[in-house]
Amino acid sequence: MARPKSDLLQGTLDLLVLKTLGLGPQHGWGISQRIQQISRDVLQVNQGSLYPALHRLEQQGWIASEWGTSENNRQAKFYRLTRAGQKQLAAETESWARLSEAVARILDATS
Repeated sequence: MARPKSDLLQGTLDLLVLKTLGLGPQHGWGISQRIQQISRDVLQVNQGSLYPALHRLEQQGWIASEWGTSENNRQAKFYRLTRAGQKQLAAETESWARLSEAVARILDATS
């Protein structure tokens, strides 16, 4: 039986994109593929969500972009994490850890 694809919780996409770019620069399609691959096909980011998030993150100064050539020899916009983005990634990772621990405590409650 195939596992259903999970929709991303609101607010987690930015964290996932920042983390993915923390692994190295990537173009938009590559970001979505990397998230899907690392999550073992549990998470899929559709282009209609990804590109507005990339634009928002770039406006906030957390990522920067430049045009380059993809592995398919096509022009693509490549994104990279900025120093401000590294700080934001650290802050959001800490916040996510606190949230997930709190949810785990609630799920583990016996009464």
